[in-house]
Amino acid sequence: MSAAAEVSVAWERALAWRLGRQLLDPVGSASAADVVRRLGAVPSMDESLAELAVRTRCTRSRPGELAAALAAGAVVKVFAFRGAVHYLSAEDGGMYLALRAAGRQWERTSWVEYYGLTPHAWPDFRAAVREALTAGPLTVGELGEALAAHPEYRHLLPVFDAGAGTLVKPLTWQGDMGFGAPRDGRPTFRRLDTNPHWRGIPPLEEAGPRAVEAYLRAYGPAPRENLHHWLADGLSAGTRRIHGWLAGLADRVVEVDVEGTPALLLRDDVDDLLATEPSDAVRLLPGHDAWVMGPGTGDEHVVPPARREAMTRKANPVLEGGVVRGTWTRRGDEVTVAWLDDRPRPDAAIAREVERLAGILGEG
Repeated sequence: MSAAAEVSVAWERALAWRLGRQLLDPVGSASAADVVRRLGAVPSMDESLAELAVRTRCTRSRPGELAAALAAGAVVKVFAFRGAVHYLSAEDGGMYLALRAAGRQWERTSWVEYYGLTPHAWPDFRAAVREALTAGPLTVGELGEALAAHPEYRHLLPVFDAGAGTLVKPLTWQGDMGFGAPRDGRPTFRRLDTNPHWRGIPPLEEAGPRAVEAYLRAYGPAPRENLHHWLADGLSAGTRRIHGWLAGLADRVVEVDVEGTPALLLRDDVDDLLATEPSDAVRLLPGHDAWVMGPGTGDEHVVPPARREAMTRKANPVLEGGVVRGTWTRRGDEVTVAWLDDRPRPDAAIAREVERLAGILGEG
């Protein structure tokens, strides 16, 4: 990367390019698994929002496609960004888990003292978990009972009875298990290495640069603080590591000037960015959608400061040209849009998008 930006663009052009990359303008025709892969991660704390995040990016979709992709193994569901549950692509989601596991939480003194598992004992514990899941998915309680058959893990039974919490997270970061289909309203876990679509966890030195490129491909042009929000704050990858990965990608990443803001973009995407026309597309997205969470609610070019609190609280954003201009709510069959911007309200475009959204929700 050179000291001076090679290209200058306006934010409206930069956001229009990003809308295209995220299958929002134009809306894409990809499968649910491909949408997840394009976005990098889809939060799954609320399954209805996760499904809507995928379906609103598809010209044709059916209710339950995301759950079907999970059942088929095309996507996996694991603890990932900020310790929360996310859908990742089975094909390359392992690169994010490699970054998340780099902190080696299971080696911390507080961890060892609380769970009674030394770093030396951790590989055998992981193997016992995989063995317990060989016959099929188990609930947290069932997994605890299976492990209690081993005398060295019997002391952990109360931990599993209480939900296991932090103990199970590194088991997903290291690719030992992921969420399966819920059973009687309770989550289950299944082995990941028996999933034919699962590509495993790559070495950290390979995963890091790939994760940087994937982010810039979907969320560029990206100020450095956005990249750090995604990989450092989100996955605890570490600022020093990110600097090193960027240095190693110096021939592939360029700095773009976006109205005075230095931003990073893959060199191969520059021509496409310059050929992109500004967008006035209106989109109604679910709360905590990747469009907002990827750059972070602190990015005022996407989320004006007056709307940041609402986005943090999981309000449903209304976009115009990629900028959050309002919020929407649904009661029964009625969708209500609250326009919160000084710009003229684009009523015709909002009506078309409400109709599109109603069609998606009506099928759900």
